[in-house]
This record gives sequence, C-alpha cells and structure tokens, in this order.
Amino acid sequence: MIELIAFLGNPGDRYARNRHNVSWLFAEKLPFAGCLDTQKKYKGRYAALERDRLLPFLKTAEDAPDDSAESTDNAAESPADIPRRFHFVFPETFMNLSGESVAAAASFFKIPPGRILAVHDELEMPLGVAGFKFGGGLGGHNGLRSMKASFGTADFWRLRIGIGRPGDREPGKGGNPGRHGDIAGWVLSDFEEADLPVLERVFAAASDALASALLRGPGALLPEWNKKRVL
Repeated sequence: MIELIAFLGNPGDRYARNRHNVSWLFAEKLPFAGCLDTQKKYKGRYAALERDRLLPFLKTAEDAPDDSAESTDNAAESPADIPRRFHFVFPETFMNLSGESVAAAASFFKIPPGRILAVHDELEMPLGVAGFKFGGGLGGHNGLRSMKASFGTADFWRLRIGIGRPGDREPGKGGNPGRHGDIAGWVLSDFEEADLPVLERVFAAASDALASALLRGPGALLPEWNKKRVL
C-alpha cells in the first residue's frame, strides 16, 4: 500500500515549467488537486487527504475498496490495508536534497519506505509514456538519490513520467536537441508548446492510475503500468 506521495521538483518560478518539474505540473492537473490544502511543513509543502474524499475521483466504481468484504483480486491490497488518510509532500529543498523533506514527513507519520511513492521525471522513457515500479536503479536522478541516502534504501514506489532524452526528437517536432545537448540543460528547460497536448493525455491517464494505486494498491496496476504508452 501507499501512504505518502512525494512530488519531486524544484521550487521557484524559474523552474516551474521545467521538464524536471513534470511531477508538480502533474499534481496541478490531478482531479482532486483542489482538495489538497497545502501548508509549509517538512521542508516543503504538505497536505493530507482522507480516503473518503478521494473515492469520488475514481474512474470506475469497481475500483473502490469494500471494507465489508475480503478482496478477491490477488493483485490488489486487502481493503483493510488501505490507509484512511494519504499524505502528500512537495519538497522545497531543491531536487538534490528532496530526501530530507520526504524523510521528515515519513518520520513524523512513521511511514516506512515501502509505503512511499515518488512521482518524478524519467529520462529513460519518452514523452507520452508513464509507469509504476518498485525499487530498482536510480537512473542518475538526483531526487531519487537523495531519497535513497535519506532512507538507506531504494525500495520505494515510483511513478515515472517520461520526458525523453535530448535528441530523441527531431527539431521542429516537439523538441530541439541542438539547444539542449546536455542532460542538465535538457531537464532544466521548459516543455515546448508541441509537448503540452501529449502531457495533458499522460496526466489524465496517470491521474486515474494514481487514484487506483492509492485505493487498491499499486501492484494492481502491474504489469500494464510498467511502461504505459499513453500516446
């Protein structure tokens, strides 16, 4: 099960629309974003959401947990295991110290790493693809590195939103690899206009998946959502 969701990004207007901040852009589009009343806490912005307030945002009623019966879906968590409150944190320590914020919230609520979901940009997946995974490599992502350093393990859930690498697309077709020849320049550059319709589709699909992951358990989405090509 997941209890704590961490959206990894960089604070400030300078970084707001960067590829590296795709998780924050995604959070803005969540159908329940208006229910997240954030406050300054845990070296970032923090909000809590009761499970019952999330239920109306499920895409289908069949996804809703039934407390009165045992789950018959082996991939889903038992309804009794689904938390009644979810915690959301937006670290404002800058990406390379994200783990400090996530660990502060996790420590206060006594949430182990295996019940944490990090939402982040993914270079190794092209734009239009998103996916859930548990543990594994960090792919050079400084936010994930910081989380591993803070928790002493990389065994936490991730929701990866593909941004591709510089050079994945031709100039004039939603990307200009000549302008972003290095990784740092690429992730710290803004999405282009041609990317925005793709992101909208990805965010819509990933929002439904996130609600299902929280209320049924992320394992219920695998293997379909290992690398889900939305477009």
